[in-house]
Amino acid sequence: MKQQAPTRFPLHEIIAERWSPVGFATRPVEAEKLGSLLEAARWAPSSYNEQPWCFIVATRGTPATLERLQSCLVEGNAWARQAPVLMLSVARTRFSRNSKQNRHAGHDVGLAAASLVLQAQALGLFTHQMAGFDAEKASTLFGIPSDCEPMAMIAVGYRAEPSKIPEDLKAREAQPRTRRPLEEFVFGERWGTPYAL
Repeated sequence: MKQQAPTRFPLHEIIAERWSPVGFATRPVEAEKLGSLLEAARWAPSSYNEQPWCFIVATRGTPATLERLQSCLVEGNAWARQAPVLMLSVARTRFSRNSKQNRHAGHDVGLAAASLVLQAQALGLFTHQMAGFDAEKASTLFGIPSDCEPMAMIAVGYRAEPSKIPEDLKAREAQPRTRRPLEEFVFGERWGTPYAL
């Protein structure tokens, strides 16, 4: 099943076809592909080339780590326990060169995650990023330093066969993809004045 984005302007197919399913197959993700995802994140741009991202990665091959990450998910994201790979993106909130606050850290971790997600799409994998997790619990369970902030959980894997997806999740996946129109967030002369495309 493809969920092609109904775009107003042409997009590369990797972007247009990227979507976040909730039905994952238990099939493991090959180590080489997982390495490629993390390599894509590694080469993302960042302020002062700080690269403030970290990823905690768990697979079925590391069941204790996977269980700890899964335990941080909120109930509404219980479906993500099916995914063969679960990651937690983390932002280092201070610059390593001077220990000053890096107000761009979250932005840069987002860029790394976007690179990871698009690389996954190019390799035939699916991802689903989630804000629904207990960041404090994750920090405690994984010993995340106080100057680092857990940002998002990322489920990675192959899409499940539609017949193996529970009906409530199947209905959720079948909903049409929507986005706000460009005029609502692309401004020109001043805030709130749409840029003329």
